[in-house]
Amino acid sequence: MTLTKPTFDVIRRLIPPLSPDFHKGQAGRVCVIGGSDDYTGAPYFSAISALKLGADMAHVVCQPTAAIAIKNPDLTSEEIIDNVSSLFKRTHVLTIGPGLSRDKMMLECTKGIILKAKEEHIPMVIDADGLFLIQNNPEIIKDYSEAILTPNVNEFRRLCETMRIEFEDDHKGELAQKLSQAFGGVTIVQKGKNDLISNGNSIFLVDHKSGLKRCGGQGDILTGLISTFVAWGVAYKKNIWQHDNSISPTDIPMLASFAGCTINRECSWAAFSKLGRSVQTSDMIPEIGPSFQRLFER
Repeated sequence: MTLTKPTFDVIRRLIPPLSPDFHKGQAGRVCVIGGSDDYTGAPYFSAISALKLGADMAHVVCQPTAAIAIKNPDLTSEEIIDNVSSLFKRTHVLTIGPGLSRDKMMLECTKGIILKAKEEHIPMVIDADGLFLIQNNPEIIKDYSEAILTPNVNEFRRLCETMRIEFEDDHKGELAQKLSQAFGGVTIVQKGKNDLISNGNSIFLVDHKSGLKRCGGQGDILTGLISTFVAWGVAYKKNIWQHDNSISPTDIPMLASFAGCTINRECSWAAFSKLGRSVQTSDMIPEIGPSFQRLFER
């Protein structure tokens, strides 16, 4: 399979114009499911990245700020799932996993949330402990082409083991393609020195220059960036602005993933160029807007 890249012009078609005719929320509503006592920064990075890129709104469902929705011991798991599901009508995309933890109750609730979201055809981007949930319950995401999984090397290896795919060093995207096919067309973003993205049919290569410092939280930023492009894809399908409908809905997860990975790398390089070894993930946040403008702004 040949590695390919979409043109930036194609990606620009997914981006809504800035218009006084839009209403609040039309240009992207993201809901982050994650966070725990031990991991409070991850959902923040994901949500603020979505907003800084250009999403109109970002809901964060996590403990402790939304404890009643996700981890109140007085509520049954069914009640928690129903509470979170009530946000779906205000959500374009779910971002699942940043800081989620492996708490049994939270994982059980997240599983139920995923199943409910599938019933309403809501796209989702899954990372971190959300991938741990998928690793142990692959059936809940199988054949759901609206899902994007964003594993690092260890998470990718474990997902391959779950789906009985022999893991080996792969720089051509063939394993990502096999893993996507095993999941029935779920989009796989195999993060690494170069990012490899596959929906089982095609493989995108993301080799944009990136910073040389690997900080915790960069993956959370990536989920927010991809989620915003997915949300814009939902708006594109709803024709909230006039366009030529040249992008197939089935191509949106791949394009959103490519765009998110590219901006994430541009932000990483911009922050690293200024700060070098001392760079932190928080230093990437101010680079999101300028990176978007350099790469994709009309």
